[in-house]
Amino acid sequence: MQKPTFKRIYLSLTTILILILHFPLLSANHKPAPITKAVSANAAFINADIEHTTTNNNLVSSVDALYDSMDLDLMGLSKTAFDYAIKGFSYLEHAGKFANDNIISIVDFSLPSSKKRLFVIDLDQVKVLFNTYVAHGSKSGAAMATEFSNIPESNKSSLGFYETLQTYSGGHGYSLKLQGLERGINDNANSRAIVIHPAAYVDEALIRSQGYIGRSWGCPALPEKLSKPIINTIKGGTCLFLYSPDKNYLNKSKIINA
Repeated sequence: MQKPTFKRIYLSLTTILILILHFPLLSANHKPAPITKAVSANAAFINADIEHTTTNNNLVSSVDALYDSMDLDLMGLSKTAFDYAIKGFSYLEHAGKFANDNIISIVDFSLPSSKKRLFVIDLDQVKVLFNTYVAHGSKSGAAMATEFSNIPESNKSSLGFYETLQTYSGGHGYSLKLQGLERGINDNANSRAIVIHPAAYVDEALIRSQGYIGRSWGCPALPEKLSKPIINTIKGGTCLFLYSPDKNYLNKSKIINA
């Protein structure tokens, strides 16, 4: 029998927690709540008073174990960024959003562009597939991305959750279209032509000469040599999360605050 993955354990615990928190509402309305494929129907009969604390602790423990098992702290990924990424991913996966829910990509803008701040993670294998540099928008900041926008021609990065779409060949070569999933935060990604593409300015030589890599017009541009394998790994309906400890985003995001 196949062992349950961290992803399935986490999603199961998340859904049980949702059911527990909403148990009184379920009883009042006599309407069954939607549950993910990973959760048994018996979850609806869990005693809320007894199980709430245990489930919440197990949920935190499973996420902590996932983070620790891949040495993400040593690699530089913020625990806060990871926690928000998994929380939002779980919420969106629960809604059936992603065609491929094995892969999650996290861009941690709490790090400067001189650090490898893109993390592509296989949740089934519990493995970091790629960890490399990624550009932010030219008007988001120099070494650090500190300003963000959803406005066309702002040349700023947009935070939040995205779904990866199909590939195409454009002015930057082999590229990947993105769909912003947060209204008012990144839902203008298509009209702004915010895509993942290779860029010569995402290069360590620039870090040595000026302290940071080059910047884009808002796209999360990647190193030329790694761009194609990364795109081929995350294309076709996976989750991409661009994080920053930006109070405006954290307060406004309905997914983060769901």
